Amino acid sequence: MSAQQTVTVGRRGLTPAEVVAVARHGAPVTIDTEALAGVAQSRARIEALADDSVPHYGVSTGFGALATTFISPDRRAQLQASLIRSHAAGTGAEVEIEVVRALHLLRLRTLVSGRTGVRPIVVETYAAMLNAGITPIVREYGSLGCSGDLAPLSHIALAAMGEGDVRVAGVKLTAAEALNAAGIEPLVLREKEGLALINGTDGMLGMLVLALHDLENLLEVADLSAAISIESQLGTDAVFAQDLMDLRPQLGQSQSAANLRTYLNPSPMVQSHKGPEDTRVQDAYSLRCSPQVHGAARDTATHAALIAGRELQSVVDNPVVTLDGRVESNGNFHGAPVAYVLDFLAIAIADLASISERRTDRALDKARSHGLPPFLADEVGVDSGLMIAQYAAAGIVSELKRLAVPASVDSIPSSAMQEDHVSMGWAAARKLRRGIDGLARVLAIELLTGTRALDLRAPLQPGPATGAVRELIRTEVAGPGPDRFLSPDMEAITEMVISGQVLAAARGAIN
Repeated sequence: MSAQQTVTVGRRGLTPAEVVAVARHGAPVTIDTEALAGVAQSRARIEALADDSVPHYGVSTGFGALATTFISPDRRAQLQASLIRSHAAGTGAEVEIEVVRALHLLRLRTLVSGRTGVRPIVVETYAAMLNAGITPIVREYGSLGCSGDLAPLSHIALAAMGEGDVRVAGVKLTAAEALNAAGIEPLVLREKEGLALINGTDGMLGMLVLALHDLENLLEVADLSAAISIESQLGTDAVFAQDLMDLRPQLGQSQSAANLRTYLNPSPMVQSHKGPEDTRVQDAYSLRCSPQVHGAARDTATHAALIAGRELQSVVDNPVVTLDGRVESNGNFHGAPVAYVLDFLAIAIADLASISERRTDRALDKARSHGLPPFLADEVGVDSGLMIAQYAAAGIVSELKRLAVPASVDSIPSSAMQEDHVSMGWAAARKLRRGIDGLARVLAIELLTGTRALDLRAPLQPGPATGAVRELIRTEVAGPGPDRFLSPDMEAITEMVISGQVLAAARGAIN
């Protein structure tokens, strides 16, 4: 959807496209009026319980291990403010603005559900902050992914109270200054509202949605870069035939193979060695098995998107106000469903990068590249060619393999053993973001290598799609020749990959 379109937040939940539009592109939000009426209705139930002599968790008691401590009515505003101040305990580097906006938006969505018991003014304040471009500063460490992303969400709530620091258009301000400039009155929290603002999986979910959006592009770029490697290394496209894919009906594999057939057909370079003079029986695994590996990653992303879609329709808070007016404790804040797929994606990304790096390495090895010069160098011995570009890819792949170690299998008890099993989903999401960046860079190095190899096959010519990608890259990166400063070339192609330019060039040539 367009960044200019307004996203309406209501009871129906949000779509991934809406999350990306608000988080990454600054799309404005509005609150569904019917949903806002439901918020007021559930708040009336909380206020009735606040006057009850029987303790109710989060309304008239302390939190976590202090849940049995009754709090008198005159201390409850202080209780809510103290909860936010004490839980805004993030440390480390600032989290990216798009992640903070996703976190903020997804908490707003749960508040609008009418199941958390907050006042309408809380909902309206959160929406106004998003629309004013006020981004609370959230720190890297602090969430265990159980009882929600407590510390990150507390930094959002703290800013809504007019405390802590924020960024507006990249400029660091105090929250009080930013709210005042935007004409937003700081919140004074009442019963239950502190818990409602911080008890959710919104940070890890927001990062999952953003990662899946980016991975949709990178998965097809992986097919495209593989096609360029296969073509330039004089590989065959016969192994990607649909009838061969039908023998193993894995959906992602079939889609990847279809992409490879499209990008390689028609390719004069592939056709040039299809005769009986070609004595090779079959290509190496990194070429031949590209659809199997890429397809498995696709299927993993499909499963992760299913979990994300369900979570985007969920109400995550504790306690919740049920449809019939009960206020009930629950465990829906546990991040396990999201944490598992975040870790699963990290494994898939590491393997995608790994097979890409292997294809790059084959192109640089004269013993395996079928006639290409060592390291694709101009003057062998004097020039090193793309030797160290492969080193960079190998270094990234090694890092991605370390990042593939699951975070969700770890658990460190907290809150005096009340919270004795946690998901570590926030940590899983943080390492996945690093993995997405690494994959884009490894694919860019394969494209750098593959397009230079295409040039070195002249007068043989590539197919329309792969040729269009080569021409795009040549607008920023020179072709074969004496050694040059490689880092800017690698950065330029990485930007082309991330921005979608590479994929658009290929698609434009076949449509």
